[in-house]
Amino acid sequence: FKQRGALPVILPAMGSHGGATAAGQREMLSDMGFSESSIGAPIQSTMEVVQVGTTDSGLPVNIDKYAYEADAIVIINRIKQHVAFRGKYESGLMKMIAIGLGKQRGAEICHNLGPGKMAENIPAIARVALQKVNIAFAIALLENADHATCRIEVLKKYEIEQFEPELLEEARRLSARIQLEKLDVLIIDEIGKDISGTGLETNVVGRYHTPYASGGPQITRIAVLDLTDKSHGNANGLGLADFTTKRVFDKVDFEQTYPNALTSTVPLTVKIPMVLKHDRHAIQAAIKTCNILKFEDVRLARIKNTISLGAIEVSQNLAAEVKNHPNLEIISQPYELSFDEYGNLC
Repeated sequence: FKQRGALPVILPAMGSHGGATAAGQREMLSDMGFSESSIGAPIQSTMEVVQVGTTDSGLPVNIDKYAYEADAIVIINRIKQHVAFRGKYESGLMKMIAIGLGKQRGAEICHNLGPGKMAENIPAIARVALQKVNIAFAIALLENADHATCRIEVLKKYEIEQFEPELLEEARRLSARIQLEKLDVLIIDEIGKDISGTGLETNVVGRYHTPYASGGPQITRIAVLDLTDKSHGNANGLGLADFTTKRVFDKVDFEQTYPNALTSTVPLTVKIPMVLKHDRHAIQAAIKTCNILKFEDVRLARIKNTISLGAIEVSQNLAAEVKNHPNLEIISQPYELSFDEYGNLC
């Protein structure tokens, strides 16, 4: 852009994330490695919006004030399955136009009628924005199962609506999976906003906070052991777990956590599960309540988080199933889980 004589600026298009504040969204960008010095361009963050039109059903269409004032807008986003609904357009370019650039106000409008209307509202709002503001083109990113960018597509303005559904289907095929279809217990070392909008990928664990999405493994009990520092206390997604630790509870910042649930109108994700003293107790509680006859027969898996699935730990009684699975291999001998003096995993 600079070589063409342009003066590029970066705008966080995050809807209500970052506590629904301009400073919070700028901080989220910084934590992900996007600073003015690393990018070589200024970051302009605001929650002010300009209404540019309405949909046929009367929904206001809002655009970030700085984006509205710019000579041209370039949308950059990864395309992936949404955590709460299914449709032709889920998490991707159209959603970033409708909700991300709409900031907290736009996100609120799109969500107000509930997640059941999201598949309809996102394209309706995005179509008006595409007509009313100067979106030059879009850059779509697809990620493989290792959470690494594996495909980049540049779409002209009029191609976004046409080609995004094809890219979404490819993203579904590429998405990471635990591979085991039935577990009694899943231990997740950490959740966070830097991992997923809901702290954990609902499609990976097969648990959803709305009835408008489904799929994934059948897991009886889930325990979450920690919250990432980059999440800044936003514990969105914790409500999908059955057990957590005092460590997680002490990190929760409700002012960071609640805006997402209030905007999306889905309070389940921010509920507090049973809080245990440390990792050992959380794991024991999950096994104790998973409704099996013999605890030693528990089908248990442990993952770092829902985007780091290249290597997972499984209980020894799953060894034969892993060995016979076409997408899995055993990479170590059995070993005992190790806990420190405070009852936390080493």
